[in-house]
Amino acid sequence: MEKIKELDHEGLEKIIKDGRVVLEFSADWCPDCRFLDPFMPEIEKDFPNAKFYNIDRDGSIDIAKELMIMGIPSFVVYQDGQEIGRLVNKDRKTKEQVENFLRSLD
Repeated sequence: MEKIKELDHEGLEKIIKDGRVVLEFSADWCPDCRFLDPFMPEIEKDFPNAKFYNIDRDGSIDIAKELMIMGIPSFVVYQDGQEIGRLVNKDRKTKEQVENFLRSLD
C-alpha cells in the first residue's frame, strides 16, 4: 500500500483515473486506524485488481473536507475516476467489514 502524506486535488485526480482504486483515510494518532493496520496486507491480497493508498487525513485536510471524510478510518473507492462506493464513518472497522464492503462493489 502506498502511503501519501499530503494529497491535493491534482494528485487525487492522477491516482484515481485508471482502474480500481481504494483510498484509506487515516491518521497516525488514530487507534481505530491502527487496529486495521495488521489486516490491510491481507485485504490488499484478497483484492488484487485494486490499487490501495493510505491517505494521511491530517496532511490532506482539504481533500478530506472535499470528500466529506468526517471520521477515520474511512474508505472511498473509485473505478476509472468515478467514485463507486464509500465506507465513511468514525467507527472502528474489522477486516470482515472492509472486505464485505469491497465485495459489495463488484
